[in-house]
Amino acid sequence: MRELTVPGAPASFDVTELAQLPSLGGLFAKGLAGSAGKRPKGAVRLPEVAYQVADVDTAGEAEHLAAYQRLLGEPSSEVLPAGFLHVLAFPLATAVMVRGDFPLPLLGMVHLKNTARVLRPVRLGEVLTVRAWAQDARAHRRGVQVDLIAEVLVGGELAYQGVSTYLAKGFTAPDGAAPDAEAPRKEWTAPLPTARWKLGSGTGRAYGAVSGDQNPIHTSSLGAKAFGFPRAIAHGMYTAARALAEVGPARRGDAYEWTVEFFKPVLLPGTVDVSIRYAAEAAPAGSTSGGGFVYEGWRSGKDTRHFRGTIKPL
Repeated sequence: MRELTVPGAPASFDVTELAQLPSLGGLFAKGLAGSAGKRPKGAVRLPEVAYQVADVDTAGEAEHLAAYQRLLGEPSSEVLPAGFLHVLAFPLATAVMVRGDFPLPLLGMVHLKNTARVLRPVRLGEVLTVRAWAQDARAHRRGVQVDLIAEVLVGGELAYQGVSTYLAKGFTAPDGAAPDAEAPRKEWTAPLPTARWKLGSGTGRAYGAVSGDQNPIHTSSLGAKAFGFPRAIAHGMYTAARALAEVGPARRGDAYEWTVEFFKPVLLPGTVDVSIRYAAEAAPAGSTSGGGFVYEGWRSGKDTRHFRGTIKPL
């Protein structure tokens, strides 16, 4: 994943204004229909286009936010957590991925990791501008990876920036697109757990209801089996957002960075042991005053690692 140092899509990109945020249901139907025709053939070229929706009024999101907070364990508040901002912007990023000239299939793409930065609190009732685009197609040992960028602005000020990195297996990166440097693989030993999550078979459907992400690998055993899973799997962003909620607003602060890397999926139903701990390694760049939090999740009683991330104040 590439670090973004300035807001906004690259200067060469065209910006397409949409009247409103699209519906995920229609986008998934379009993605399902279009995925069949997207097969590896030559180097991947991403469309140089960004989508933008202005005047997104969050005043009507009160019930949606409350449902999200109840499910994830976020305290009741008018401040939108990073996980909810991801949910809010996700349909626009998906709209980019289902374009006819987007070369990678929506179905079958593997979610590798996420970085989100909240630069100022976003509150219920504020009017937002949301924008999204895809960039940086680059090599991965199993295909090509790409970043989907989503941004939320309030009064022209960047408030949130999220980078979601996906893998499309079997595809080829453009010539000269350098791959991410892969960290050497190390032996991993599960730390002492601080929590145990018992996730029921309906966890995927419950998160799908608040996120709009009704991908069948999360909501149906039959749908999951069609993609090689023995049963439905939890949304990766559900697990990351639940860890974010357990750290809580007071400890993450008004401005913070939230990262996650995904390893093995969580099968539903399932039990996940979780470690959330203060760690100097999660300190903000240049900080001399302390660190943030590291969280990890793994299959209870096994060394099957599911996810790892950090939450640190900015």
